[in-house]
Amino acid sequence: MNHLFLKLIAIGVLFIPTTSKAKEVIEIKHQEGDMTTIVRKVIEKNTDKDLKIVFEKGKYLFLPDYAENQYSYITNHGNGLKKIIFLLENYDSVEIEGNGAEFIFHGQVAPFQIKNCKKVTANNFTIDWNIPFVFQSEVTALNKTEDWIEVRPFTKGFSWKLEGEQISFPDIDGFSFFEMGSTLAFDPKLKRVAHGAYDLRSRPRWVEKRPNGILRIHEKLKRYTPQVGDILNSKGESEQNRYAPAFQTMNSQKILFEAITIHHALGMGFLFEKSEDIVISKCGIFVRPGSDRLVSTIADATHFSNCKGDILIENCKFQHMLDDGTNVHGTYVEINTIVDAKTVIVEFKHFEQLGFEFTGKGDEMWIIQQPSPDRASVNKVADVKVINDHFIQIAFENNLPSNLKIGDNLENKTWNPVFTMRGCTINDHRARNVIVKTPLKIVIENNDFSSMMSAIQLRGDNYFWFESGAVNDVTIRNNRFVHCAYGGGEAAILYVTPRLGKIFDETALFDRNIRFENNTIETFGNRIIWADRVDGLTITGNKITKTKESKELYPDAPLFDLINCNSVEIAKNTYTGNAMKTVVADAKSKQTLKVKDNTGF
Repeated sequence: MNHLFLKLIAIGVLFIPTTSKAKEVIEIKHQEGDMTTIVRKVIEKNTDKDLKIVFEKGKYLFLPDYAENQYSYITNHGNGLKKIIFLLENYDSVEIEGNGAEFIFHGQVAPFQIKNCKKVTANNFTIDWNIPFVFQSEVTALNKTEDWIEVRPFTKGFSWKLEGEQISFPDIDGFSFFEMGSTLAFDPKLKRVAHGAYDLRSRPRWVEKRPNGILRIHEKLKRYTPQVGDILNSKGESEQNRYAPAFQTMNSQKILFEAITIHHALGMGFLFEKSEDIVISKCGIFVRPGSDRLVSTIADATHFSNCKGDILIENCKFQHMLDDGTNVHGTYVEINTIVDAKTVIVEFKHFEQLGFEFTGKGDEMWIIQQPSPDRASVNKVADVKVINDHFIQIAFENNLPSNLKIGDNLENKTWNPVFTMRGCTINDHRARNVIVKTPLKIVIENNDFSSMMSAIQLRGDNYFWFESGAVNDVTIRNNRFVHCAYGGGEAAILYVTPRLGKIFDETALFDRNIRFENNTIETFGNRIIWADRVDGLTITGNKITKTKESKELYPDAPLFDLINCNSVEIAKNTYTGNAMKTVVADAKSKQTLKVKDNTGF
């Protein structure tokens, strides 16, 4: 018996033989105390290209003290030095079998970073934090004249302090937010965003301690006033409150995440960058049942940036996040310098894209030349030089267009996925259920949706987020939409709304070939579909019922609102309700609009 074998037994880890693809199976037995060192040493000592780690069922604690430290670029999060628990790199195959284990994390840690792996499987475990990175309080009184609001902070299971007349939280291991920052009101009974609520940025002038555990927050109430009884949730300063996702998967293939539940994360749940062929099946993101918490992940449940192959999300439940259920997109970069006939320097335009791996040698690139947003031409990348986290120099095989200008965009043609979502429930969270931008086939079917903002949004953006791009083939069918667009901002169940920079033509057709078929809709508001610059939109066989469950927020809005569209057909739908307006279309949209065989309008 060798020395390594004896040592692993001593710390509760055992190598056992297996007939699976992995040549070694590392079995981790349940024990009390910090597991970070044990996991790190197991991964460090493994020399095989195929790794399988099997956990005995139980609750495992992971502390940050002895985590692997690496500077990390994490798209849509904050870049920086991260404390990583499971750092899994350069494997032919890697598998984590949880057997129903619970992984409890403490403080600022990045649970899983998976990089350059040819096959990834993780299944059957739960992720949570012992103390969440939010401040949560109940509104007990307010005074709009004197500009203050009184709250009773949650204390059990939460961490915060009042210091220097300001609230700081979570006050863990020397880290705190010193600004309440992004704050949102929740309905205490329904445990979802309060009806008509807006995102607020809370920066109190001062906070005063009152009797009986009450805090009086002196702050001008703007845009939206919470009601007594509402629960306020704050997540801190915008550039610091996305430390890391529960799973960051980069440059990897053949990925399966199955039966994983995430109750909290310091960013997104599942984040994928430059990865291909991904399945998320039977996973959950939601607050632990019976908990006083109202927030699961700080950001999106799932997020895909410049991925390719097939993405499938099926039979999942996503709830209580502070951002979208899923966001699928590519990346626009902007021409900063034209070096020569074949070479340009491009710039990342959003601060959460800095350091992202936008392209590699051999990728095909779409060139988008202002003022048209069209994918005008294609060129293949011959060489890539990363200058720094803001700028990349790209050399092409062929000459670039002679009329290329500073401010034109590039979009990576090679890295786009086919996307399918089916059998999922997404509700009781901030933002949209689904926001998706890929030119390849999109199918969203047999899901249950309820949304604060739009249930489904199609939005290429080269104005702020710089998330590409235009869709070409979308089918949305047999879904059930109940109580949608209940936040303060005006939205629709399906909202097609490109957001382009001022130098681009904002009337040019952008998204194409969208089918919205055989869906069931029950909601208090009017807006069902709001479409801008769509070429080919079919709305057919849908059953729409207007309910009286909640106050109407935008009573003058139409059911269907068409702007600069072409070839729209609205047919064989049924409507029960009292909308003042049904179909509103501008002059361009009316030229090819067909409305026929509908019932109720």
